[in-house]
Amino acid sequence: MPVFQLTDEIAFPPPNMATEEGLLAVGGDLSRERLLLAYREGIFPWFSEGEPILWWSPNPRMLLFPEEFRSSRRMRRLARSGRYEVRADTAFEKVIEACAKVPRPGQDGTWITASMEQAYCDLHRSGYAHSVECWEDDQLVGGLYGVSLGRCFFGESMFSNASNTSKLALWTLAKQLTIWDFLLIDCQIHTDHVAGFGARPIDRDAFMRLLDKGVQSDSRKGQWQFEADILVRDEDRMQET
Repeated sequence: MPVFQLTDEIAFPPPNMATEEGLLAVGGDLSRERLLLAYREGIFPWFSEGEPILWWSPNPRMLLFPEEFRSSRRMRRLARSGRYEVRADTAFEKVIEACAKVPRPGQDGTWITASMEQAYCDLHRSGYAHSVECWEDDQLVGGLYGVSLGRCFFGESMFSNASNTSKLALWTLAKQLTIWDFLLIDCQIHTDHVAGFGARPIDRDAFMRLLDKGVQSDSRKGQWQFEADILVRDEDRMQET
């Protein structure tokens, strides 16, 4: 399969034209309009500093269905302990900065470049990108960020500076998205980490059908707020391990 060169036109080739590795196109920009179109079409940017912008649509796609999140006894005890407060959209820039800085096994540097940070902060100001944060007193100790369109959440990155805090953030998000009737959390590609949460591979055709259904709904824009005590009630709504 060829890799397509994007032009100034805000458009993408069909996702099924991606290479076996999932690479679809190169070039373009990280404007709000192009990023939102990309997510609507099952495409996301992923590149390193010094590289051109690379656009991906892997097959299969790793999806976490919110109601299938796997919580453990340890996580439930941690939630009940009250040690951490989980908030949404109170420190987006700090979360993306922390995701860019956290060391990751097998990675040299980060793909969250300065241009990526700027682009996703713009999406946040526009009401489409959201952060979930774990706080210990006034210290940000874990969290994640991603993009929301319709009833789909596209996870981008997460970090932990204290044990299990990113998982606690994701569990809180999954519970709230279940209440809001979201269809999916896109985890993009397989890792053992996201598989441990309950994410599973879905072939592109099935993913695109779910995506098309999900983005038809109105997007939940603006600052998100989680319902009180969301982690310690209705536990039977989540799959437990």
